[in-house]
Amino acid sequence: MNLEKNVQVKQPKYQQIAVDIASKIVERKYSIGDKIYARSSLASQYNVSAETARRAIAVLQDLEIVQASKGSGVTIQSYEKATQFVRQFQDVQSIHELQQALFISIQKQQQELYHLQDQAKQLVSRTEHFRSVNPFIPYQIELTDESPYIHQTAQALNFWQNTASTIVGIRRHHELLISPGPYVSFEVGDILYFIGNDESFIRVQSFLYPS
Repeated sequence: MNLEKNVQVKQPKYQQIAVDIASKIVERKYSIGDKIYARSSLASQYNVSAETARRAIAVLQDLEIVQASKGSGVTIQSYEKATQFVRQFQDVQSIHELQQALFISIQKQQQELYHLQDQAKQLVSRTEHFRSVNPFIPYQIELTDESPYIHQTAQALNFWQNTASTIVGIRRHHELLISPGPYVSFEVGDILYFIGNDESFIRVQSFLYPS
């Protein structure tokens, strides 16, 4: 996977919002049982669409950090799980920073080989508990309008269950979404980066283009 200089690596907006809310819980700005903004207020506060705000709340609810119920709003449910979420997010961010440094180092001249090897060792040691196959180079595939799954999410398609592959990034135009999560929809022109076993590419290709 080559990173061009004008490609920005960023987390999906809804995931950024979810982490921000969880961080405020960890910082005790919210207490257990507190009500936080409704989805419409969150959308206004973070200057995003109501759907993006809904996805952020869905992430927190899936992790049992908050409880969202119709008519009752969103209630803070767990400080411990918010702390765990923030710590895991920070760990993944550190891994991504090492990975990006590795890709940049690959493009440098031969005299930087020792530095590159050091970065590679760090990357392997930090990521070996996340994946056991192809720790360096993910597979990639481009989505075209020939796929019947445009505008659908990985969660709705049971992507992992059907392909035994994990999506680690989505390149969309000049942005790269790292760890996009299950709620990002597939769009025409997206390039999916995924990891898995030796059969992963064939499985993903057959799944996305069944004809």
